[in-house]
Amino acid sequence: MTHSATRLIEAKRDGAALSADEIGWLISAYVDGTVPDYQMSAMAMAVYFNGLDPDELAAWTSAMLNSGEVMDFSDVAAAKVDKHSTGGVGDKISIPLAPMAAACGVAVPMMSGRGLGHTGGTLDKLESIRGFTTRLAPDEFRRILVDHGLVLAGQSETMAPADRMLYALRDATATVPSIPMICASIMSKKLAEGLDGLVLDVKTGAGAFMKTVESSRELAAALIGVGESHGVSTVAFITSMEQPLGAEVGNANEIRESIDVLRGEGPADVTELTLTLGEAMLELAGVEGGRNRLEGAIGDGSALDKLIEVAVAHGGCRSVIEDTSLLPVAPLEAVVTAPRDGFVVRCDALAIGEAAGGLGAGRERKEAAVDPGVGVTLRAKLGDRVSAGDPLAVARYSDEAKWEAQRGRLAAAWKLSGAPSPVPDLVVERVGGTP
Repeated sequence: MTHSATRLIEAKRDGAALSADEIGWLISAYVDGTVPDYQMSAMAMAVYFNGLDPDELAAWTSAMLNSGEVMDFSDVAAAKVDKHSTGGVGDKISIPLAPMAAACGVAVPMMSGRGLGHTGGTLDKLESIRGFTTRLAPDEFRRILVDHGLVLAGQSETMAPADRMLYALRDATATVPSIPMICASIMSKKLAEGLDGLVLDVKTGAGAFMKTVESSRELAAALIGVGESHGVSTVAFITSMEQPLGAEVGNANEIRESIDVLRGEGPADVTELTLTLGEAMLELAGVEGGRNRLEGAIGDGSALDKLIEVAVAHGGCRSVIEDTSLLPVAPLEAVVTAPRDGFVVRCDALAIGEAAGGLGAGRERKEAAVDPGVGVTLRAKLGDRVSAGDPLAVARYSDEAKWEAQRGRLAAAWKLSGAPSPVPDLVVERVGGTP
C-alpha cells in the first residue's frame, strides 16, 4: 500500500502512533528514493520530539533490518558475539576489544559506524590505517569472518541500507539523541549480523547522548528488549562519559592508544573497560576463562597479532600498526595550560569532543571528510592536581583558522578547584544477564 509521507509526518508531529504498514512503507520509500532526505529529516525531528511506542519501535527496527540483506552465519561454529557503544568521546574500545575477543575464540562480525555528532566513529579511526577498507560486500564480509574470526566493517549497500542512510541524516539534522532512533539504528545493523550474543556499552553523562543514568537505563532496557525478542542474548553496561576515555581524542591518535592497550601499555580506564566488556562477550559465547583469558591474549601477543592479521585482510598496511609513528599526525600543535593551581573537577567530554570535531576529527555535514591526523591529547583528567602553566591538553591541527575557532572551547573544558571532587565510577551498572 502507498501512503503519503506528508500525512505520516503530520501524524507523528501531532503525537499519533504509526502502524507497522505505514512505517514499513516509509522506510522502504526512503531507501528507494521516493521519500527524499528533507521529508525524512522532518520525520526524524517528529520522532525526536514525540518518540515511538513499543509497537512502533519494533516495526521501525524490523523495517530497517529488512531493508537489506540479513547475514546468516549459522555455519560458523564459534559463537557470534559483537559489542556496540552508544557513542562517547575518546571511545576507541571496539578497536582493542574485538581482536582480544577473537583471539579467545569468539567470532566477531563487527559492523560499526562513522562519527556521529560530537562522538568519534570506529570506521573513521580504522581508516586512518593506510589502505584499510571498511566498505565490504556481504560475500567479502563473510569471507573475512570465516577466515579470521573477526571482521571490522561498515554497512554495505545491501546490509541495513536504511540505517546507513538515516545514520548520516541524523548526524546532520541534530536528531541524534533520540532513544527510539538510537535503539532502531543499533539493533537493525546488529541483528543483520546474524549474532548469537550482543554486549552494549550505554554511555551516560556530559559527553554522552544520554545525559542521565535514568535515560541510559531506559535505552538499555529498550535495546535488550529488541535483542531478546529476536533471539539474541543481550547484556548492557551503563558507563560514565563525564570525561573522555583515555588520553586521546581523534582518529589516528586513538588508533595509537588502542594499539598501546593491545601491547599492555594502554591507559587504565581504556584497559579496564575493554576487559569488562570482553568478559561479557566471552560469557555470552560460552568461552571459559574470562578476564584471565583476555589478559593472556594481551600478554602473549595474540590479540595484537589478530588486529594485524585482520587489518591486512581489510587491505590495511601492517607496518602502520607495528610502527605507530607512521600514522598520520597533523602538522600544527598548540598547548592548553592551567590558568592557576588546583585540582581538576571538570574535564568536559562534550566540549572536548566538539573541539576535536571542529578541528577536523568529526564532520558537520554528512558528506564531509575527516582529517585523520588532527586531535586532542589530554594531559590532565578528573582528580589530577595541576600547577599554573601545566599542560591540560595538546591540540594537533592542520588549519589555523579552525584552531582559533576552537581554542576557547577547549580551554573552557577544564575547571579547577582548591579541593578535589569524587571521580565517577567508570562502570555504573550492568543491565541484563547474570553478573
